[in-house]
This record gives sequence, structure tokens and C-alpha cells, in this order.
Amino acid sequence: MKKIIAAFVLVSSTSLLAQTGSLNESVKRGKIVYNKVCLSCHMADGGGVPHLNPPLIKTSYVLGDKKMLIGIVLNGMTDRVPIEDEYYSNNMAPHNDLSNQQIADVLTFIRNNFGNKASAVTVAEVNAVRNKKK
Repeated sequence: MKKIIAAFVLVSSTSLLAQTGSLNESVKRGKIVYNKVCLSCHMADGGGVPHLNPPLIKTSYVLGDKKMLIGIVLNGMTDRVPIEDEYYSNNMAPHNDLSNQQIADVLTFIRNNFGNKASAVTVAEVNAVRNKKK
């Protein structure tokens, strides 16, 4: 019985380390994409620009429904929408030129930076949203 428990603990620890390593790698890659594609509108601190580009800091858009967030990156946004009781009206261009991996990485980066703590976005989730619109 002790061997079974030890084996379970070892497998669980290895799995957790693999997930953490993969999360860290995704965040590192996502930071590169963010700096290249997102920073000019959402700023280095994720604070956005008042009434133009929304902040990425602890908002329902960032921490909420991943499918909606993926859709915004893929399709852009032209609506004037309230985010946390503030209206933002600058259009966001679609970034469907980014690969599924790049989108998963940048959204994982955003959802785990700027004071955010949320689950990672996976390539499979991005692929599902991208293929749904076809």
C-alpha cells in the first residue's frame, strides 16, 4: 500500500511540475507576443488608455469567459462597450494572423500578470473558437 501511495505522490508531483513548467513557458512566450502586438494599446502595465483601450487588470473580460476573450483576439472589437462601468471606444483590430499557440500564450500571459490570476488558455481552446466561426 505504501508503494502505491508513493507512486501516486510521485506521479502527481511530476504532473504538477510539468503543468507549472508549461505554464511558465507559455507566459514567457506570451510576454513576447504581448510586447510586440498588445503593448502599444494596453500599455506596459496593462492599464490601457482611459475611454479608448480597456485595461487588462482584473477585469471580467480578462478573468471571465475564455471563449469570449479568444473571440475578441481573433475577431477584434468595434463595439463601444462598458467594462467595469467604464466605456471604451477604440476599435481593436482582429489578430487572426497570430497562431493558435501565440494566442493561447498571450492570453495566458495576460490572465497571469497585471495582478491577474486565472487559468491558462490552451491551444485546443483557441482552435475550437477559431474553427467554430468557419
